[in-house]
Amino acid sequence: MTTTTINPPEETPGCDCGAFLEQGQIRCRKCLARDRWTRRQTARRRESKRRGFTRRPPRGPVGFAQAGVIWS
Repeated sequence: MTTTTINPPEETPGCDCGAFLEQGQIRCRKCLARDRWTRRQTARRRESKRRGFTRRPPRGPVGFAQAGVIWS
């Protein structure tokens, strides 16, 4: 007969999605990847709404000919 007692393992807190976490983890790998994907999609949508061809001030001349520059 042994006199040693076995303590039950400490429960690790789970992620929001219900996955078990290892020591030191805050969120599971799947939730971290989902958040990263969401941030990238938001940035891509924001980038696609910007004017792509130039960053000049509005109502400014586009080219040299419209600006009145003559190279003769």
